[in-house]
Amino acid sequence: MMSKIVAIQGDHPSKLNPITDTSIFLAKEIQNKNYKIFYYEPKNLSVINSKIFAEGFFIKFNYNKKIFFKILKKQKLNLKKCKFILIRQDPPFNLEYISTTYILETIKDKVKIINDPTSIRNISEKLYSVKFLRYMPNTIFSQNIDEIKKFFRKNGRVILKPIHSFGGNDIHLLNKFDLKFIKKFIKKHNHIICQKYLSKIYKGDKRVFLINGKIVGVISRIPKKGSFLSNMSKGAKPITTKLTRIEKKISVLVAKNLKKENIFFAGIDFIDEKLNGDINVTSPTGLKTFYDLSKINLAKTFWEELKA
Repeated sequence: MMSKIVAIQGDHPSKLNPITDTSIFLAKEIQNKNYKIFYYEPKNLSVINSKIFAEGFFIKFNYNKKIFFKILKKQKLNLKKCKFILIRQDPPFNLEYISTTYILETIKDKVKIINDPTSIRNISEKLYSVKFLRYMPNTIFSQNIDEIKKFFRKNGRVILKPIHSFGGNDIHLLNKFDLKFIKKFIKKHNHIICQKYLSKIYKGDKRVFLINGKIVGVISRIPKKGSFLSNMSKGAKPITTKLTRIEKKISVLVAKNLKKENIFFAGIDFIDEKLNGDINVTSPTGLKTFYDLSKINLAKTFWEELKA
């Protein structure tokens, strides 16, 4: 029997930052509707006698206390008893991550899972942007040294990114082609992204929040002095902003595409009116920060769109 339970698959709550964390923000909102929150880590997901179980705990979040969560009861739960499951662990998108999508896929007709596990598995957050290259800075995905060298000759300063990284990790700005460094980078990551550097990043990027195929909000993130990284985890400062006409047009297009792919919640980023190629569908963030800046509660929008 389905109960008023929301399961969250994520990193242990002790690793979360309540000041900015979106998972806590979503959980706190649904708690107000008298839902119970069951929390488990991906490693504790199992298939036993054709049933999907998770070893975890019922939990309550509270922003007003120094210890922001309280474990109420440890339990092995049949996840079919949940009304919703939120997949919220951070990348890397490794084999463990992929395995959990295959396991959860078997119950997605019985339980609403956000985002859809099949869709998460099928949509590489950076490679999916190949569909939208015309709206991006000059970009190639390659591990071919000759192609990368040609790209540097044409574009000058270039950003190198791993395809399967997150949070601004292992992203580099190269002022010129550096064969030794690039070979080492390819050996570590295989295919990489080479993207023309946009100097206006110092003015900040824009993170657009998409829920159920709609644009619901946007913030700007200003890199700290001397940095080109706009991730808040790298010290960027969030501020309020608005989308330009061009950014809105592109956002609508991406949102429609993602809805067709059964992606309910996503984040996309712009620099100087160009998509930067990160289509965040695994664990989109920023809703708590948006609320702190605007007092608009997108967690409420999230659950209303799900008819919770």
